Amino acid sequence: MAGATEIFVSTDIEADGPIPGPHSMLSFASAAYAGDQQLLGTFTANLETLPGAEPHPRTSEWWKQFPDAWAAGRRDARPPETVMRDYLVWLNGLPGRPVFVGWPAGWDFMWIYWYLVRFTGERPFRETALDVRSYAMAMRKTSFSRTTRTYLPKRWFDPALAHTHVALDDALEQGAMFCAMYRENIDDGNIPEPGK
Repeated sequence: MAGATEIFVSTDIEADGPIPGPHSMLSFASAAYAGDQQLLGTFTANLETLPGAEPHPRTSEWWKQFPDAWAAGRRDARPPETVMRDYLVWLNGLPGRPVFVGWPAGWDFMWIYWYLVRFTGERPFRETALDVRSYAMAMRKTSFSRTTRTYLPKRWFDPALAHTHVALDDALEQGAMFCAMYRENIDDGNIPEPGK
């Protein structure tokens, strides 16, 4: 798919522990964006926990701060094998090559990759993920520690989108922010328009 249009798949996951397998992914969402910030579609699902997995005590304590988000992530949970098969179909139906986008990508990608391989045997993102904060570091020419949200320009944030720890909200929020950054990078002449 060299030269195929890149579709930025902003993805957020919520889990009950630090790693997949011993712990479970509770919910996730992806928002697929074209480079011009057009939202092409979303996928969101809540998952049943893995057999034999247990919540991590520290993660359980953390979730107590966000009871509404916790409740939203446990409604209508479906078996992970069903969810991941449906997700793979959705990814394969996108009009271009999916590029995983996360904040932090190391966290969200680990879960999505593990669940996709475990339940579908497929790797639609290969082994690559684009980290929004690392992208900001390169754009701002600054240290990684100065790329938290408090340091980033307000023009990159859509005030209509909130970070709530509900997976779909967070996927939309970080996806719109990444697209604003990407567009600015193109407009500044730092990267060529796709296909040029």
